[in-house]
Amino acid sequence: MTISVVLAEDSFLVREGVNRMLSASGEFEVLASCGDLDEAIVAVDKQPPDVVLTDIRMPPTRRDEGLRLAEYCRKNHPGVGVLLLSQYVEAGYVKVLLEQGTEGRGYLLKERVGDLADLTRAIRAIASGESAIDPKVIESLVHGRSRVGDPSISRLTPREREVLAAIAQGRTNAAVAKDLVLTQHAVEKHINSIFAKLGLTGDQQHHPRVRAALMYLTEGRH
Repeated sequence: MTISVVLAEDSFLVREGVNRMLSASGEFEVLASCGDLDEAIVAVDKQPPDVVLTDIRMPPTRRDEGLRLAEYCRKNHPGVGVLLLSQYVEAGYVKVLLEQGTEGRGYLLKERVGDLADLTRAIRAIASGESAIDPKVIESLVHGRSRVGDPSISRLTPREREVLAAIAQGRTNAAVAKDLVLTQHAVEKHINSIFAKLGLTGDQQHHPRVRAALMYLTEGRH
């Protein structure tokens, strides 16, 4: 099934490069290629895509246009997924993007854009209603909580930190087990231990656990 995409990126070279990569793959249809927030909103209203792939900072202010576009889609086109592209890891942006829910939302560093496999994997996840958070973003958030002396993070074992990072990326128990060479039962035990140590609650199998983990990493206990 073809996945439709609206691309919003103010850099012409990046925009054209991503457009050509996606169009040539045969898996995606780029409905519109936009250079600013207003143009992107018009494109989404005209023909809502499966996924909006957008830079965070674009004209007119080059501050948080991608987040504003994501919020616009949540209110006016709730079935549209949004994958944000950023040059840097910014915990505040991650928090704002995901505080209303992680379903169909993602945050990818721009350095991944050049790798078609990474980019298409993230777009597919968003189109299917899952979340896709760059592993480097999660790693930075975990280190950030460690740097502020978070005692709960310090109680996690190295393996539990790996599992926390994986579930914060939106991975299923089966995927975590495969990647870390563990049984699913072992993964479930690690997740139970993590949630207990961090004081988190939420569905251990689905999106609430992703949101709980990400909210904890961006702002502390949640």
